[in-house]
Amino acid sequence: MNMKKILFLSVLFSSFTYSQGCSDAGICTMSNLKPNETQTLSNTIKVGFNYGAADNDVNVLGSYLEYQRVFNEKWSAAAKLTYFSQNNDDFSSSSLADLYLSTNYSINSKTKATVGLKVPFTDGNLKENGVPLPMDFQPSLGTYDLILGASHQYKNFNFVVAYQQPLTQNNNQYTTYPTLVATNIPYLNTNNFKRAADVLARVTYNWELNDKFTLKPSVLPIYHLAKDKTTDFGGNEYKIQGSEGLTLNTNVFLNYALNTKSNLEFSFGVPFVIREVRPDGLTRSIVLNLQYAYSF
Repeated sequence: MNMKKILFLSVLFSSFTYSQGCSDAGICTMSNLKPNETQTLSNTIKVGFNYGAADNDVNVLGSYLEYQRVFNEKWSAAAKLTYFSQNNDDFSSSSLADLYLSTNYSINSKTKATVGLKVPFTDGNLKENGVPLPMDFQPSLGTYDLILGASHQYKNFNFVVAYQQPLTQNNNQYTTYPTLVATNIPYLNTNNFKRAADVLARVTYNWELNDKFTLKPSVLPIYHLAKDKTTDFGGNEYKIQGSEGLTLNTNVFLNYALNTKSNLEFSFGVPFVIREVRPDGLTRSIVLNLQYAYSF
């Protein structure tokens, strides 16, 4: 390994030390929009487990089961089922989260287009002892979302752009007094929460270390297009100031080929630019994921 590569990795990993939080509504973990996704056999099954450290000392444990099918050289499809468990000293919750359905069309050998739908398994208003939980403890945003994306491969680089638009809104009823949020109430008021759309871009470098290991560092900006909205005790809807804007993340994927049909993938991601306010409860200081994939 030459000095340029060592310096590159040192800078990349050192940036993780200063991470603060990130937000992802599912758009960047869809297989067709992950870096350098290739599938040579007709069927692939994936199983994954992940851990995230969230705001307010919330621990997030997740898992997923995914099936991908290649129909021909142009068309493929995928279905991904997710489950999340969140807890800290205040609250806890566990539930099936979302089902992601997507279809992928190869425009040419280098460029693909994706259309997807996120289907929630909860309405974003799980309760504990009859009390609505904050969004920090909702396994799903509770919204049906349309997802549009495209990817392009150029030499060792992979470029992805995507858009995620909520088609519905959730039924969260957690309410606090906005004037107290900055003092002694750690969870934002999200009563009748209305979430805005996101756009995403990702640039990934595909670095084959040897015939077994592939390292894929990437930069992932996500822009929240408008201020989210919520409703106070008096029934007045208002915009949540600071909830729009940029989150800039770094991700690293490390793939290990077990054989020609199966592989392991370890990944982690952290942000170094965040939105001022993240009422959706998706903030993570770090996310770790381990995945096993088998093709046949």
